[in-house]
Amino acid sequence: MRTCQVLVVAWICACLSPLLRAADDVKIVPDVVYGHKFGMALTFDVFQPVEKSNGAGVLFMVSGGWFSTWQPPEKAQGRFQPLTDRGFTVFAVRHGSSPKFGISEALEDVRRAVRYVRTHAAQFGVDPQRLGVYGYSAGGHLSLMLGTASDEGDAKAEDPVQRASNRVQAVVAVVAPTDLRIMVSKAPNRLPAYERFPALDLSVEDAARVSPLLQVTPDDAPTLLIAGDADDLVPVKHSRNIQAAFQEKRVKSQLIEIAGAGHGFRGEDAVRATQELAAWFEAHLAP
Repeated sequence: MRTCQVLVVAWICACLSPLLRAADDVKIVPDVVYGHKFGMALTFDVFQPVEKSNGAGVLFMVSGGWFSTWQPPEKAQGRFQPLTDRGFTVFAVRHGSSPKFGISEALEDVRRAVRYVRTHAAQFGVDPQRLGVYGYSAGGHLSLMLGTASDEGDAKAEDPVQRASNRVQAVVAVVAPTDLRIMVSKAPNRLPAYERFPALDLSVEDAARVSPLLQVTPDDAPTLLIAGDADDLVPVKHSRNIQAAFQEKRVKSQLIEIAGAGHGFRGEDAVRATQELAAWFEAHLAP
């Protein structure tokens, strides 16, 4: 959600080779095309442990305020090291970005990304039945939608990717909005800060369709929620409410509230959130 946490957009003049190596223990495959829309490619970057891969894949939602931006993958590699060090292969997924594309379109993009990874699991060295997803703020919202509102694919589709399931086996959502009905322009008591996000130009009915709080069912993926109890952009009640819904439906879930933290963590809070995130995926995806 917050613009200050949108990944830094950097332009480089030199052409990157198709295969990069950010460190001796991680192989980077940049700009894998997982789909097309309006003549443009949808892409993700892959970060693969060179040794001791555990065979599980984790998709990271590159999204802040439902803006999705690009940066050289070798500069992003460090943020994924806590996962690649544990043997996870990480996919940094970019979706069609606001303001050109709305939330529903972004959601369809990331659903396709899951389908693509599952269809090409052997190529990436991952188990198609051990896929996780995580993100921060808007990326957390998209992660929750994948965990609560996915499907098994269309067996009759001509495109083999569309035949694959977009279900994931574990979710981590950090400072994530869960009920978009209270964030749209017609919502009473809407926070003024939401005017900065054109993706929230939705009707209440459309917002309901993309609100993970309203999609919770007993078969949802195990989900970890991390939130700051002093968040004034996405108040902690978003996480508390969906945690209550998970508990009601007996979905395996956990809410970690970080005292005094706002919309974004620093220092020890950031370290703790990262450790909890990695531990959740180890518990639910590692062999």
